[in-house]
Amino acid sequence: MKKLMFVMTMLAAMAASAEMKFGTVDLMLLVRNHPNYESNRTLLRSTDKDYQKRVNAIKADGDALQEEGKKLADQMRNPMLTAKAKSDIENQLMEIQKKLIGVEQRYKSEAMRCQKDLQDLESRLLKTTTDDLRKRIVKYAEDNGYDFIFDANAAPFAKESFSVTDDLLKAMGVDPANAKGRDESK
Repeated sequence: MKKLMFVMTMLAAMAASAEMKFGTVDLMLLVRNHPNYESNRTLLRSTDKDYQKRVNAIKADGDALQEEGKKLADQMRNPMLTAKAKSDIENQLMEIQKKLIGVEQRYKSEAMRCQKDLQDLESRLLKTTTDDLRKRIVKYAEDNGYDFIFDANAAPFAKESFSVTDDLLKAMGVDPANAKGRDESK
């Protein structure tokens, strides 16, 4: 009985689909050609460079401490040092070692925070772009009588004739023939 109901439901859906209008879009192609795409990439690159400067500044602090430690270690090799002078240098080396551990922890922490912030920024920018594209797709679907528009990349197969990507590119002011990221092998 369940199989019969399933078959009947599928047949009804197929009959109803004959009246429905379907379309597909290459969402990634639309993202790569969105008006904000290049400015978003520039912002991400600039932010990444700023983060790298911060992390590199911490690394430079660590490098300076290591140089200071090397100089002190060289001084320790001086056979003319008194026991008190050697003790003072050992104490200084211990302090440098503690500072180096702190710098290493700061470096790791800052690098992880910067990476997370960069990923968060990228996610927010992509969400803004995809939200705008969804609005454009909905408007296009409503204006042109589509019942469904699917992401072609999510479908195992879709006829090219269902694609409305070029129409949406044109609506964004992009010549489909010059669209960035278009696979030339198609």
